Amino acid sequence: MRRAKFLLAYLLLPTVFVPATLAQNVKSGGATVTNQTVKPINIPIKEFKLKNGLRVILSEDHSAPTYSISVTYNVGSRNEKPGRTGFAHLFEHMMFQGSENVGKGEHFILVLNNGGNMNGTTNADRTNYFQSMPINQLDLGLFLEADRMKSLVINQANLDNQRNAVQEERRLGVDNQAYGKTFETIFDTAYDNFAYKHSTIGSMADLNAATVEDVAAFFKMYYAPNNATLVLVGDFKADEALAKIKKYFEAIPSQPAPPALDTTEPQQTAERRKTIEDAFARSTRLDIVYKIPQSNTPDWYALSVLGQILGSGQSSRLYQQLVKEKQMVVQVFASAQERRGPSLGSVVALLPPTPNADPAAVEKAIYAEIERLKTEPVADWELEKVRMQIRRQRAQQLRSTLFRSILLGQYAVYYDDPSLINQLDAKYAAVTKEDIMRVAKKYLVDTNRTVVTTVPAKKSGPTAGMKPAE
Repeated sequence: MRRAKFLLAYLLLPTVFVPATLAQNVKSGGATVTNQTVKPINIPIKEFKLKNGLRVILSEDHSAPTYSISVTYNVGSRNEKPGRTGFAHLFEHMMFQGSENVGKGEHFILVLNNGGNMNGTTNADRTNYFQSMPINQLDLGLFLEADRMKSLVINQANLDNQRNAVQEERRLGVDNQAYGKTFETIFDTAYDNFAYKHSTIGSMADLNAATVEDVAAFFKMYYAPNNATLVLVGDFKADEALAKIKKYFEAIPSQPAPPALDTTEPQQTAERRKTIEDAFARSTRLDIVYKIPQSNTPDWYALSVLGQILGSGQSSRLYQQLVKEKQMVVQVFASAQERRGPSLGSVVALLPPTPNADPAAVEKAIYAEIERLKTEPVADWELEKVRMQIRRQRAQQLRSTLFRSILLGQYAVYYDDPSLINQLDAKYAAVTKEDIMRVAKKYLVDTNRTVVTTVPAKKSGPTAGMKPAE
């Protein structure tokens, strides 16, 4: 059907490459942009709640005769139980298999034939479905989402078909992909709580164990209007759009609220370390992760800025030190992962495929840069560079009504605060040099660290270890 974005969720933001010449200009004053007054973002938001508990967020945008709809369900892989991993992602696929008034595969056909596009994604913290179409097809988009919310076709044939599709995704993206198993090893080693300890794609055995009865129970528990947020962004009048939403959705019955979920992690007291062999890897990869607080907290914002200073783009500290000057690695980046529960701050380095590559030396060099963050305030130009990066990223992203609809739904489900879309720049701008030093000292310590080293598997022949995953 389409490849899920379960591995992309490992990173918070796409790496932004800022040319070193620009960084030097900012540093030296040649092209300095400092402390300018930034016009605040003011995306209009109107919120409503239907009688059945469906949360509705409307945001008018009359710049083009189109609209985007996003339906975000408050369920992800963190809601799965042992023995049923991969179930949330499997169910995402099931939602495209037809409903009471829409035949198998017709959802795609109806959207595409009317000039639209669509998809769905699953991560640890939510599942969402989204599409964009011309505004004269607003009724069609609402009808399609409502029909599968109330009457998904659940049978053995659909389950078997989509189980096979998800297992093929796993073969392509994990089992037969270089460093595919690295992500699973990191989660399993760093986390203690099962909620985040397993990957979203799940295991082959657990996918095989899923039954039609499991699917039906999952649908009833999590795919209810009172566990969903519908966001509409585009060229409509809010009162008219709300009337249509009520027409299609309000008769769908609510369900008992899903059980509360505990994602808390015990305090880590010692470094955790693991080395794995990878038959598809050609170079050694080093992953260093630290447990950090959940996203949308003051410490998380400081750690996010810290990560970009440390390893986002060619002007970052790690790139300058490890790639450009010492030529110890060919790639390096750092980030803070966005999660509703305990998150991970990560540094990832890819070593050159040469016999003299030394992961221990690379690790030592990374720790030296981390220690500098604890003892020396970052430079003004570094902090301002990150702020410019974030502003540019958001300016590019928010041009899209589709991206806005996805973000509004995510912020509503994650933080119960869709207005966060208008506040992010201010939250990042509030991070100070002192905040960065403080969180570095608090979280980037060896007892809070997990290190996973992925090395190429030893081979006795040209294709040894290359057999397909079972």
